[in-house]
Amino acid sequence: MSGGGTETPVVCEAAPAGGGGGGKKKDSLGTGGSPAHLIIKDLGEIHSRLLDHRPVIQGETRYFVKEFEEKRGLREMRVLENLKNMIHETNEHTLPMCRETMQDNLTQVLQRLQAATDSVCRLQQREQERKKMHNDHLIASEKQHIMQWEDFMKEQHNKQAEVDEEHRKAMERLKEQYAEMEKGLAKCPAFGELEP
Repeated sequence: MSGGGTETPVVCEAAPAGGGGGGKKKDSLGTGGSPAHLIIKDLGEIHSRLLDHRPVIQGETRYFVKEFEEKRGLREMRVLENLKNMIHETNEHTLPMCRETMQDNLTQVLQRLQAATDSVCRLQQREQERKKMHNDHLIASEKQHIMQWEDFMKEQHNKQAEVDEEHRKAMERLKEQYAEMEKGLAKCPAFGELEP
C-alpha cells in the first residue's frame, strides 16, 4: 500500500501483544514480519497522506518557486536591468543635456522677452506721446475755434448794428423824402381841381 510520494517515518511503540517480552521496544517500521507492524506502517502512511500536508505543500512550494524563478524571475531581472540602464543613461546623459539645452534656450528666451518688453514699452510711450500731442492739438484747435466763433459773433453783432444803423438812416431819409413829397403834393393843386 505504499505510494510514490514522500513519506514521513512514524515511530510507534506498540503494546506487547499477548504479553510477550516485557518492556522491549519494537523496531520502527522497517522490520516487518508481524501484521501489527504492517498495520502501523500503513496507518502512518495514511496519517501522513491525509493529515500531514507539509511534505506536499513543501513540494508544491518548491515547484512554484522554481518555476517562478526560472520563468518569471529571469524576465523580471531583465526588465529591472533594462530599467536600471535606462535610469542610469537618463541621469548620466539625457538630464545634463536637457538641463544644458534648457539653460541655453532659457537665456535666449529671457533675452528675447526682455527685448520684446522694451519694444512694447517704447511703443506704449510713443503712443502716449502721440495721444498727448493729439489731445493738445485738439485742445488748441478747440480754443482757436472758440476764439474764431467769438470773433465771428462780435463781427456779426457789429454788422447787425451797422445794418440796423443803415436801416434807421434809410428809414429817416425815406421819411424825409416822403414828407417832402407830401409837402410838394400839398403845394400842387389837386388833380380834381385841374380838370375842367
